Amino acid sequence: MELSPLYHNTRPDGDLLPQEEAAFSLLEELGIEYGRVSSEPADTMEKCAAVSEVLGVPICKNLFLCNRQKTQFYLLCMGPGKPFHTKDLSHQIGSARLSFAPEESLWDLLRCTPGSATILGLANDQAHQVRLLMEREVYEAEYLSCHPCICTSSLKLKTADVLEKFLPRTGHQVTVVDL
Repeated sequence: MELSPLYHNTRPDGDLLPQEEAAFSLLEELGIEYGRVSSEPADTMEKCAAVSEVLGVPICKNLFLCNRQKTQFYLLCMGPGKPFHTKDLSHQIGSARLSFAPEESLWDLLRCTPGSATILGLANDQAHQVRLLMEREVYEAEYLSCHPCICTSSLKLKTADVLEKFLPRTGHQVTVVDL
């Protein structure tokens, strides 16, 4: 996979998709510094592994989940090597029978496509329909990595900036989970 070098606080060249433009604009507005790598679509964890090497931090696995009735939605940010067991997570958050949410809901709520689910998409969830879940190791890490609502770029962000600047701006709370 072809990768760019690591850029600091620099957007990709050319026209950006609206959701990508909005993600970079919000980071800049909030004064959140970032490292960026561009690549062909890094829409699987295998492709993200190569990007992680350039960024120097593992890219979070972001799962967009819902309950059986599709009335409660969750974004789970977890380490790339962590196994995901719905039963364990369901018990911790008090929700029965979790499954992957429909692609349409991912787009409607976070303005992301499959493979691009990201914590930065919470800026698009102005009705606060998505509950953020962070696996403890991701929550406690110095840095986290995610996409800017499109999987052709990957960002390295200080976790403290996400927790102390980004989330207060979006109005989302974080629930820390152990996987």
